[in-house]
Amino acid sequence: MALNVDLHSHSSRSDGVLPPAQVAARAYAQGVDWWSLSDHDETSGLAEAAAAARELGLGFIPGVEISVTFCERTIHVLGLNIDPEQTDLKAGLGAIRRSRFDRAGEIAERLRDCGIDDAYEGALRHADNPELIGRVHFARHLLEQGHCKSLQQAFDRYLGDGKRAFAPIRWPALESAVDWIRAAGGKAVIAHPGRYRYTPQQFDALFDTFKARGGVGLEVVASGHTPAQCARYAQAAQAYGFEASRGSDFHAPGIPRTELGRAPPLPAGLVPVWRDWL
Repeated sequence: MALNVDLHSHSSRSDGVLPPAQVAARAYAQGVDWWSLSDHDETSGLAEAAAAARELGLGFIPGVEISVTFCERTIHVLGLNIDPEQTDLKAGLGAIRRSRFDRAGEIAERLRDCGIDDAYEGALRHADNPELIGRVHFARHLLEQGHCKSLQQAFDRYLGDGKRAFAPIRWPALESAVDWIRAAGGKAVIAHPGRYRYTPQQFDALFDTFKARGGVGLEVVASGHTPAQCARYAQAAQAYGFEASRGSDFHAPGIPRTELGRAPPLPAGLVPVWRDWL
């Protein structure tokens, strides 16, 4: 029987809702054999996650998901099997968190202009880590206060790109994130490529730049990927010589398409990114 490997999930240390140890317990309960916690721009939950996984007998790969800018769009790069104490990685992630913190203040100001007061304090109640207050925490506050009927509506009305409370942020370059991951002994993997609105030519530029810098993997099986997209990115992985990854992008219980360990298996003929670790 193939191993159930899930190398993309989030805890309350970034924008998930469960503490790291509870994410580990849920992964184990869902039949995951090897699991990675990959919080956004943050590694502070990895020690707790590793300890919980060890107690459960669950294989653990330390990870992080780094926000970067490429072709004027935000994309995410997973760093898998990293040393979270490596100096360059820690410094780079610290700079990103400071930018996130500044943006949170701007979002709160823009929501105040929309007639919604105390949004920062409200978002903070939903954020376990004050340095990682993000749009989803504001969305949870807006939903809680009745300003919208769903998290998606909060983005559609206020927080999405170009909406009234949207505050732009300039992420580090793709090349910088790959450099940090490699310095930390990890593998750089492009997360959920199906979410990015790039032209075929821009995807070619992304994959070329990523590979030339030392990126090695592509998240072929990801939450939200259709079967056609899984097939498309399997072909891309083969064409570029990328290793393939699989992840649920779990954030919270109750969302079937992002439940831990429930993603489809990797398509045949691909080289798993985890082959050197298991």
